[in-house]
Amino acid sequence: QVQLVESGGGSVQAGGSLSLSCAASGSTLPIPTMAWYRQAPGKQRELVASITRGARTNYADSVKGRFSISRDNVKNMVYLQMTSLKPEDTAVYYCNTGWGSAQYWGQGTQVTVSS
Repeated sequence: QVQLVESGGGSVQAGGSLSLSCAASGSTLPIPTMAWYRQAPGKQRELVASITRGARTNYADSVKGRFSISRDNVKNMVYLQMTSLKPEDTAVYYCNTGWGSAQYWGQGTQVTVSS
């Protein structure tokens, strides 16, 4: 069982920056790929960015060039640095990791971007 706890988020004006952090605990195995998802009201949850243990990254087209994902394999942490935020980035952001069908999620943290 893996526990994921997010921190960061909050409210910011368009063009601003925010950082999210996620701490993973409880795993007896090395934490595999970690990812950030988001879900806006009335929309499906979508992948924002992911990062493998080897630091290979993948980004949604909508955030490329604005968001940066990183991780610390020693601390079992994953981070999301968000810049040039837009109102359409407003959503609940979730941390994710897992193996196959065993997927784990954080409780989510709200990011609100005002115009």
